[in-house]
Amino acid sequence: MNGKTIKKIGVILRPSTPELKDGYAKLEKIFKSYDIEVLLENRSAQMIGMVGESFEKICQESDFLVSFGGDGTLISTVRKSFDYDIPILGVYAGNLGFLADLSLDELDAFVQKIIKNEYRIDERAVLEATVIKNSKEIKMYAFNDIVLTRTRVSNMIHIETLIDSRSFNTYYGDGVIVSTPTGSTAYNLSAGGPVLFPMSNVFALTPICPHSLTQRPIVLPGRFAIEMKTSEERALIIIDGQDVHELELGESVHIKLATKTVKLIHKEEYNYFDVLKEKLRWGE
Repeated sequence: MNGKTIKKIGVILRPSTPELKDGYAKLEKIFKSYDIEVLLENRSAQMIGMVGESFEKICQESDFLVSFGGDGTLISTVRKSFDYDIPILGVYAGNLGFLADLSLDELDAFVQKIIKNEYRIDERAVLEATVIKNSKEIKMYAFNDIVLTRTRVSNMIHIETLIDSRSFNTYYGDGVIVSTPTGSTAYNLSAGGPVLFPMSNVFALTPICPHSLTQRPIVLPGRFAIEMKTSEERALIIIDGQDVHELELGESVHIKLATKTVKLIHKEEYNYFDVLKEKLRWGE
């Protein structure tokens, strides 16, 4: 995208927050002042009493997308737009996020830099999960994490794990988190998993409340593929905390890094470690 003239952008707002109407009006005014057309996604438009365009149309016609809300909004936008391979700019409405790191007050100055090609695009890994149900292959994509967990709170779960088709481990506890580098500071971190540099080509397996203290998190290179299955009961597959699927007895979920990446737009001076330090309050 660098070097390309920006003519049109698509905007997605955080759901169920009609109070973003004034913020959107400011955002739209900024882009239009630089002769950049703004397309507002349908559901976002309905939420603030406006007329919008289909998500498919804005992905097909826009030079990049703007997610206006928080990290959850950006994650949802990433997953919905993944097949279109379109860059995304995260503008936060509230507090600084790990992903949405540009404030509305900074937007005008940043659009000037975008026009001058003074920005960067970071490529981040995405997990691809495949389950075969009734001879049909179901693919799912996760930007943060894929969680395999029990269907009932009263039971623990056995999760047999294979790496490149070879037996690796059987986790016994509340479940397992498979995390991208981007998602390493989310559920993975809360469960005791490692913080991973977001542009690295790796993923982490972190057990959730394991029955044995010898079960520890592990980081795997992105070239590996894993297979996970349960031998005693059904499991839930939770994608980015947003979608839930059931894994039946006898079924397996195959997880690997997708061949495509997500492209996030940032200021040239963006520094992940500064964000990490602020969000985790390191050094205080």
